[in-house]
Parts: sequence; structure tokens; C-alpha cells
Amino acid sequence: MITLAVTYVIAGIGVAAFLLLGVPLPWLLGPIFACLIAAMAGVPMAGNKTVNHVMRTILGVAVGATFTTALLISMAAMWPTLLMIPVMILCVGAIGVPYFQRIWGFDFATSYYSAMPGGLQDMLAFGEEAGGDVRALSLIHATRVMVVVVALPFILQGYWGADLSNAPGAPASTIAPSQLLIMAVSGIVGWQAAKAVGMFGASILGPMILAAILALLGILQHRPPAEAIWMAQFFIGMTVGTKYAGVTLHEVQRDVVAALGFCGILIVLTIIFAEIIHLADLAPPLETLLAFTPGGQAEMTILALIVGADMAFVIAHHVLRIVVVILGAPIAARLFKR
Repeated sequence: MITLAVTYVIAGIGVAAFLLLGVPLPWLLGPIFACLIAAMAGVPMAGNKTVNHVMRTILGVAVGATFTTALLISMAAMWPTLLMIPVMILCVGAIGVPYFQRIWGFDFATSYYSAMPGGLQDMLAFGEEAGGDVRALSLIHATRVMVVVVALPFILQGYWGADLSNAPGAPASTIAPSQLLIMAVSGIVGWQAAKAVGMFGASILGPMILAAILALLGILQHRPPAEAIWMAQFFIGMTVGTKYAGVTLHEVQRDVVAALGFCGILIVLTIIFAEIIHLADLAPPLETLLAFTPGGQAEMTILALIVGADMAFVIAHHVLRIVVVILGAPIAARLFKR
């Protein structure tokens, strides 16, 4: 409990510092940097898995609440860019596996599951089952998510002039208590129902599906309040930073530096695919960047919400990426190894 309390205090200091400095997304980036610095300094830190899942349900409800009939109809036109997701995953694997295996000397299982841009927990589970180095996998994927989450807001603000200071929702005081109750029920029930049927990303996708149904029926008429989204950013940012707790100098020199190099590869591939889609006039550039950047699902959801992007477009591509990686990774790993 003391370690958890210390972690909350450190994350809170990060938020306060970023608010004072006027840095974009202080509730997300503040905890990431503060916890990262503390972890590298050897401070013991921990997160709360249940609370993290609850925070993710807020994001799921926020996305689901944006769904309308017109939005669902528009999703049918996304197939050209959706088909490019498996192609990009193939390119990432073809470059990433040799990169980790030949340049950094990781074994095949660790190299393969480090290269796959899937969910952290899924890649750790598959990698451990295949005999990979779980600690290296954890640090590599944590670094991938951290670099994306830290770099993307500055790219969005600097290149597109996106306003990241906008409140992500209306104040809680302006939303009817009945709507807040519906949101809470959508989050908990959707999460538990999705978890019961074994759905991947249950804490986000379950609430998203249930909230979307209620929104289409006209029952849910608001997104979660700004205070709830800020709270979700705080805990998700803290979780990213605490992944580095207990990191050693050897792990920094090998695992983290290898991950940083791989992030460079991912950024180049993302730019190439985004440029192809832009030149073919298949989708707006801002939405394309958010949809094809291989960051964490929760983190990309937060950024899309704040900049006012087409949520259906962004989420559809990230869900497909996770599905393709989770379903195809074990099969592809066997073929790749041969």
C-alpha cells in the first residue's frame, strides 16, 4: 500500500509540474515522465490492475457514446484502409524480427513478440509460452507505447496545429445524474460481459459496444465528463511510467535502446503508409496518422478524443490491428521460425 501511495504522489507531482509548464496533455504525459524518472532513479513503484481496468472502461464508454447511425454507415467505406492494416503488420514483422534477432541478439521468440505491435499483455503471454524473455518483452513494448504517446501530441500540435488544450468532455456538473448512472452501468456491465466471453481488450471494447448500443437507441446522450477522462489519463499515464520500475543499467543499454531503435522503424513505416493513403485520397491525414500509429489502444483513444478525430475510423483500425496480431501471431511465429 505504501508503494502504491508513493506512486500516486509521484504521478500527481508530474501532473502539477506539467500544468505549471503548460505542456500538452498534463494528465497523461505528467505521470508518464514523473514515474519514468522515479523508476530510473530506483524508486519502488506499483500500479493497481483493477483500477486501471476501471479507467479503461471510461474510455470505452466515451468512444461508444459517439456512435450514431450515420457513423456506422460510414464505416462501410473504410475497407481500403482497413485492408492495409495486415500489410503494415507484415512489414513490421519482416523488418522487426531480423532487427531484434540479428542486431541485438535476442532469441527468436523474444524477437518475434517484441516486433508484433499487439497488446502488451497478449504479447507477454504468447512470448512467455514460446520461451521468450518476458522482462525484455515488457520493457520493449512499454518503450514503444511511451515513445508514441510522448511524441504524437507534439507532432499533432506542431504539424497540424491540433488544439490539445480542449477539455475532453463537458463538466460533470452539467450532465444529468441519470446519464452518469447509465455511463457507469455501461462501463461495468460491458466490461464484465466481455470478460465473461473471453473478449480481448474487454475493459475497453465491452463498454464501447454496450455504450454504442445505448447511444444508437437514444438512451445514452452524453460522453463521460471531462473529470472522468482526465482521471483515466492519469492512471493510464502512471501505468506506462511504472513499467520501468526496477530497470537495471544492462536492461537500459540493451532492451530499452533496442526498443528506441525499433520505434524509429515503426515511425518510418507509419509515415510511409500514411503518405500512401493520403496520396490516394482514401482518408484524412490526421485520422490516418492516429489510426496507423502502433501505440496502445487506450492511449490512442485518448488522443483521438481530445483532437476531435473520427472515432469510428481510428478505433476500427486499432481493433483490427490487435485482432490480426492476436489471432495471427502464434501461427505466423511457427511459419516464420521455419
